[in-house]
Amino acid sequence: MLGRTVPDVTLKTRVRDESVGGPNPFRWQDIHTGELFKGRRVVVFALPGAFTPTCSTEQCPAYERSYDDLRAAGADDVYCLSVNDAFVMYQWGKHLGVDKVKMLPDGSGDFTRRMGMLIKKDHLGFGDRSWRYSMVVEDGRVVAWFEEPGINDDGSDEDPYGVSSPDNVLAWLRENQKAA
Repeated sequence: MLGRTVPDVTLKTRVRDESVGGPNPFRWQDIHTGELFKGRRVVVFALPGAFTPTCSTEQCPAYERSYDDLRAAGADDVYCLSVNDAFVMYQWGKHLGVDKVKMLPDGSGDFTRRMGMLIKKDHLGFGDRSWRYSMVVEDGRVVAWFEEPGINDDGSDEDPYGVSSPDNVLAWLRENQKAA
């Protein structure tokens, strides 16, 4: 994965827009990942799903807590990516109290598929999901990669978490600080 250009796909998001009015003042906004990552150093962590146990109790909250440290170590931003739609990602972020990490809905799994990280979790009723990983992307290229061991499509309930933790990403960022 190192040195690879991240996929340039369109993610369908919802953004608050008071001009919309009514009880649901949101509008659709496309995010093009090629533009999102261009000219920036960002941390992306991907996980199997919103509202799932490890993602909700450990991984996403840990990145939210580590956000300021990740930024201080050279990340321009931190993104959580999941194969969930914009509505689910918004409600999950709200439920967790996520204020700093940006939620990226990969509703169709296009980004995840092109990263080679799309797995089947049909045995759990989840359908296609992302394997758990994190990466540092610099100007659209993967410069650091943290993938959980045992990627599987075989109906296994294995869901490791540790390699992709913010602690490992933070250590890498600190060792590879950009020149000021």
